[in-house]
Amino acid sequence: MRSEEIRRVAGALDAEVTAVRTLAGGFSHETCLLTLAGAASGRESVVARLGGERPGVEAAVMARARAHVPVPAVLRVLPASDGCRPVMLLEYVPGTPLSHVLEVGRHGPREPRKPHDLHGLGVEVGRVVAAVGAVTFDRPGFFGGEGLAAGTEQPWSAQLPGFAAACMAAEPVQERLDAATRREWAALCAAHAPALARVDRHSRLAHADVNPKNILVSPVAGGGWRVDALLDWEFAYSGCPYGDAANMLRFGADYPAPFVAGFRAGFAAHQPAGAPLDRDWAYLGRVLDMFALSDLVTRPRRNAVVDRAAEEIRRWTAGGLPDAPDGAGSGR
Repeated sequence: MRSEEIRRVAGALDAEVTAVRTLAGGFSHETCLLTLAGAASGRESVVARLGGERPGVEAAVMARARAHVPVPAVLRVLPASDGCRPVMLLEYVPGTPLSHVLEVGRHGPREPRKPHDLHGLGVEVGRVVAAVGAVTFDRPGFFGGEGLAAGTEQPWSAQLPGFAAACMAAEPVQERLDAATRREWAALCAAHAPALARVDRHSRLAHADVNPKNILVSPVAGGGWRVDALLDWEFAYSGCPYGDAANMLRFGADYPAPFVAGFRAGFAAHQPAGAPLDRDWAYLGRVLDMFALSDLVTRPRRNAVVDRAAEEIRRWTAGGLPDAPDGAGSGR
């Protein structure tokens, strides 16, 4: 965070910024924890998310979601100005990243957590992720502005084949996946795309980046877990929330099995009112996740998530879609 940006935030909050610590999170953002002194509000710390193309839209999404799921309050949104990046100022929410809890659960702390604890954690996370879909819109699509009106889109079932083919032709992908895998992936996406006709008209809020790094949790006195915050809403859109469940399950082999089982149960059991659960919800979520996997491997900068996405594409082309109905996994 640049010195001029710190001064700008201090002025907006009418406080002194005494310390800045960079946090993880956000594909197109820098996220920092700011320690304050002398704030009229009495706040001792805030989180600043710098960058991104449309922080006002993300703030509007968070405000809508906050009625149904735990989301940090947006304090201010400052547009880009005089060489400073746009910044969204959020309340600081204490909690432990779910990624840390699952890593400890997988490798074992000095006092290993009992399997039912991790199952209960999964149920609670699944419940909260399902609740995101309680927010509804007039139609599916991507938000055009802070009013959260969704633009007109082709149905997802029509978009997926062309989108996947275009991604597989991108230069970074040619370095990450061999030609046969690229052809097979595009064909697999085309084969499964018609299944999305069942959810093409869903117009509920989808977070689109549900993963353990974006969820803060805390143990509850007497047993159990609480989700403290669902973070990073920059990719949210109006569509089918089954994709959020698939996003969480994408690297499910890395997580303790009791957590995964609990998450599936919690998501399925806590669908919002008026949203009957499709019997193939997990499969349809995986098909929606083909958009994200296709896009991830086009990123120019290599990182662990990009490499894992490439691994998943290889795995799915070799073994078929996870959670597919009998005989449908390979798409043939």
